[in-house]
Amino acid sequence: MPDVRLASPQGRWILFTTVLGSGMALLDSTVVNVALPRIGEDLDADLAALQWTVNAYLVTLAGLILLGGALGDRFGRRRVFVVGVLWFAAASLLCGIAPNEGVLIAARALQGAGGALLTPGSLALIQASFHADDRGRAVGLWSGFGGIGAAVGPFLGGWLVDGPGWRWVFLINVPLALLCAPVAVRHVPESSGAEAKGRFDVLGAALGAVALALVTYALIGAGDGSPLVVVSAVAGLAAAVGFVLVEKRRPGPMMPLEIFTSRQFSAVNGVTLCVYAAFGGFFFLAALQLQVVVGWSALAAGTALLPTTALMLLLSARSGELADRIGPRLPLTVGPLLCAAGVLMMLRVGPGASYAVDVLPALLVLGLGMVALVAPLTASVLASVDTARAGLASGVNNAAARAAGLLAVAALPLLAGMGPEAFRQPERFDAAFDRAMLLCAGILVAGALLAAATVRRPAPGCRRTECRTHGSVAVPPLEADPRRGSSIA
Repeated sequence: MPDVRLASPQGRWILFTTVLGSGMALLDSTVVNVALPRIGEDLDADLAALQWTVNAYLVTLAGLILLGGALGDRFGRRRVFVVGVLWFAAASLLCGIAPNEGVLIAARALQGAGGALLTPGSLALIQASFHADDRGRAVGLWSGFGGIGAAVGPFLGGWLVDGPGWRWVFLINVPLALLCAPVAVRHVPESSGAEAKGRFDVLGAALGAVALALVTYALIGAGDGSPLVVVSAVAGLAAAVGFVLVEKRRPGPMMPLEIFTSRQFSAVNGVTLCVYAAFGGFFFLAALQLQVVVGWSALAAGTALLPTTALMLLLSARSGELADRIGPRLPLTVGPLLCAAGVLMMLRVGPGASYAVDVLPALLVLGLGMVALVAPLTASVLASVDTARAGLASGVNNAAARAAGLLAVAALPLLAGMGPEAFRQPERFDAAFDRAMLLCAGILVAGALLAAATVRRPAPGCRRTECRTHGSVAVPPLEADPRRGSSIA
């Protein structure tokens, strides 16, 4: 049984290590968007290359994150965590020295694979190491520090881009990893899942990642009209069908399909797809809009986006408590509608926009909507399945959110009519941004309608500390598997 106390020196070292490790991945997911315009200028990259700079990371992360949690259970959570930290650092170094867009995109895919080992391991180590009396507080501190990292990320990214250069957005991970890995080896106890046995679902993970990659390629390249785009789309759909068939027939699948027999679970994941698709597209395009059209520096653009994360950090716990009392249906209906209103308010953001008059009000409304929906969304996912499957449910929900975000980054520029050189043409980008915001708002309204029609009050006794903590605007909060003491989210 885990017996490390939070107040002990070893407990503080474990918390420091897990916060530092997960913080690397979290920082990377929040700072890269701010650096995109400068990356495009320096590498002479078009919009498609910038989309791939974001999505190559998300493809491998979303496709492999469930497998990463299973590897930790089998081979040791600390061991896999340390491998993930060092892998992530090596890929970050390759990103930082990339001579062209092709190398950068390949390195970002490798980074995502490292993140798939690192991200589930950080919370799993807390669950497996701390005494039961301290575990909830340790998770709360881990998530709180993660929220601070998310808030600092865009500011730090902007400062690095305007200062030493965009390459340091990636290179900063190297010294952090060189600090994190030795501390983990020295101070974090090893643990594994006693019930972790059987074969790994490598084929399922590979098919899922390939399907995401091919569909993403088809969406990004659809404007070219190339036969390769059609082939990629067909092959991607075939890989997706293959993934479903493998998961249906395989003993011990990565994602057991019977979990979707719960109508509530399927409905809440449908809401997840809607809201996180809108969030992914919004944050990708907003950072570009503020720099390309409004003309702000990377630092100013990154700092401008802080209010959403600050509101999430300050108010998510209270939102979870409110949803416990009134049920999730109203928050999951009102929240997306508030987000849609905030997104529509961004239509005011154009050349010469004022932060106080145009940008800040939109971000405050968007942030309040996110506060209203995120914690109840996660709690509803966990309440829709048996307790023994809470970790699996959270993992599927996180993977769905990441997949929705990457597909939105791929599809929105296409649907909004952004050409390959749009981010170098402020007037054209501004017009396309407005169309994209209308699409994001429509997706959010669809999510609100789905929640109103399908979400019901969960059964009593489903509340968990992890449900009400939140560290990133990119994905739902993480939840550990209470049966195995590990996180597969």
